[in-house]
Amino acid sequence: MHAPVTAPLLRTWLFGPGADAAAHEAMAASGAHVLIQDLEDFTPTPRRSEARALVGSLFARWRAAGARVCARINALDADGALDLRHVVPARPDFVAYPKASTADEMRELDLVIATAELDTGADVGRIGILPVCETALGVVNVREIAAASFRIRYALLGAEDLAADLMAERSRESVELDYARRRFVLECRAAGIEPIDAPYTFSDADGAAHEARHARRLGYRAKSLVRPDHASAILAALVPSESEIAQARKQIEAFEAGRARGEERALVDGLWVEVPTYLNAKRLLGSAAG
Repeated sequence: MHAPVTAPLLRTWLFGPGADAAAHEAMAASGAHVLIQDLEDFTPTPRRSEARALVGSLFARWRAAGARVCARINALDADGALDLRHVVPARPDFVAYPKASTADEMRELDLVIATAELDTGADVGRIGILPVCETALGVVNVREIAAASFRIRYALLGAEDLAADLMAERSRESVELDYARRRFVLECRAAGIEPIDAPYTFSDADGAAHEARHARRLGYRAKSLVRPDHASAILAALVPSESEIAQARKQIEAFEAGRARGEERALVDGLWVEVPTYLNAKRLLGSAAG
């Protein structure tokens, strides 16, 4: 049995190239809560050594901008161990792992990180693991993945690689990811970790905001992204609006007043507010403050 999620609510997780200085500056200015230096797909193999050399100074600049910092490494059977030798001394908040598919991968990664922490004098256990579930196997195994390490408090749903693994046709409407998106949030909540929605990989900010609003209705409170100029639109879509906050307060007040009179529920604007609705309204207020 997992305890309820206690991880900080970090709404926006921005991926960017590992060795592109201009992109790094745009990421720092984006306002995204977590900035991810991608040493995997976003960094061509010939530039990976260059990207690794930037890790320490880059993380320091990003932290100075108020962001949490993360590196997506390569798989351990590729360049992942080499990536970690540069990443761990820079004390990232998270290490993201691509195509996370099994609990065994997470246990191996946990051990490699712990060894590197000991070797570099870092606080053992401080670095979190972010599984990036971008295969069909990763999505169906996310509960086992989450249970594999105490470092895992979030998991991120992939988009492009997942669509390819499903042999699905990619679209702006993302109908091809609909089942995976719904299942992923369900499995993560059952595991007691925070689900992060898949990135919107098209260029328009309106589309990114629309997808974020849809994800929020499904239960997501956080979303990944690949364009710094989408961060503000996505954040606005994920944060409850003033009218939603006002409605939640109205429901809470009516329900509590009804309970004080001995009534089991309250009618608010045609909706019967019962215990689950009341608790959801309180969660919305908490989310607005988070």
